[in-house]
Amino acid sequence: MQIKKYLAPTLKEALEQLKNELGDDAVVLSTRVVTSNTNTGTKKQYEVVAGTESNRPKETAHPKLVDTIIDDNPKNTIEELQRLKDKVFPHHEKPKKEIKIENLKSERIKNAVTPAKLKEIKEDLLVKEIFPSVVNKIVDQLSQQSDFIKSGNIDENIVSTIASLVRSANFEVKKSKEPKVVSLVGSTGVGKTTCIAKLAVISKIFHMLDIGIITIDTFRLGAIDQLKIFAEISNVELLVCYEPTDLKKLVNKFKKKDLIFIDTAGRSQNNTASINEMKKFLSSIEIDETFLVLSSTASTRNLLDVIKKFQPLNFTGLIFTKLDESAAFGNILNVSSKVETPIKFLTNGQVIPDDIIAADSDFIAKMIFTGNIK
Repeated sequence: MQIKKYLAPTLKEALEQLKNELGDDAVVLSTRVVTSNTNTGTKKQYEVVAGTESNRPKETAHPKLVDTIIDDNPKNTIEELQRLKDKVFPHHEKPKKEIKIENLKSERIKNAVTPAKLKEIKEDLLVKEIFPSVVNKIVDQLSQQSDFIKSGNIDENIVSTIASLVRSANFEVKKSKEPKVVSLVGSTGVGKTTCIAKLAVISKIFHMLDIGIITIDTFRLGAIDQLKIFAEISNVELLVCYEPTDLKKLVNKFKKKDLIFIDTAGRSQNNTASINEMKKFLSSIEIDETFLVLSSTASTRNLLDVIKKFQPLNFTGLIFTKLDESAAFGNILNVSSKVETPIKFLTNGQVIPDDIIAADSDFIAKMIFTGNIK
């Protein structure tokens, strides 16, 4: 048998490639969702492995191959399935175990994704506060894959489909001649300062990097004191910036550091003047990455409004905080399906540095579907 593998963004495209190259007699041996890391995040594709008879003499097939043929042809009639059985097992070659086509077809139909099941899945996803348009996209993909889904792995396929819609990317830092500069921006009370503390400790202890923190949050009462206490405990250098013209000088003081975090003042997305003032600070230096910090407790509408209003700050990644305070996570999927910016981190509590998670599409998809952050 000639075995070939096909990769495509959708299952339908992969099956069309298979049919065009191998013809209608090809047998689908397996299907799965595969991931690969790119510069823009995690890329999801469907992999289909199929086989067709070669010019070599036929060999006795393993009985499991019949299961595969039947599993991938749920709509075949009994006569068609018998023909496929006879094709795999010539009349002069009997399988070791008698296979009853009727029983296998009945079992396959029982396990198929039915319209009633798809309706149940749709209602469940809507309860999780996922946009109807996104729910329809998930259900459509499941419907296209229905020939390959059994009752025992429906949830797994739902999670894989959700994961294919979530954009995530890794945060990479390594020692170099120049420090990497990362700023965190966002609305009031979303947890920017706590995020910086977590990232600073992880970078220092686990990655052995030399860390510096600069805060321009001189407006919020107690903000500098909070960071000073953290800096003293964790032995991380802290500098305070009061004017945009001073920021470049302070960054230069940290020129031998591996990583510099810049903490900014929390501002309402509706306060355009404050956001422009923050832009003056950040545009005075070269920043490698800017993370927009968002609360997972906010509605999708509010999150999209924050993203739109903070766009002038040119953020390159998203951090979702307060997972431990959220009742549902459909809003994260809604946002990820609307914007190109990848998710970099999630936080699920106040403990430093434990309660922070590097973003992973599969983890986020499972969290959205199950509601479990563990």
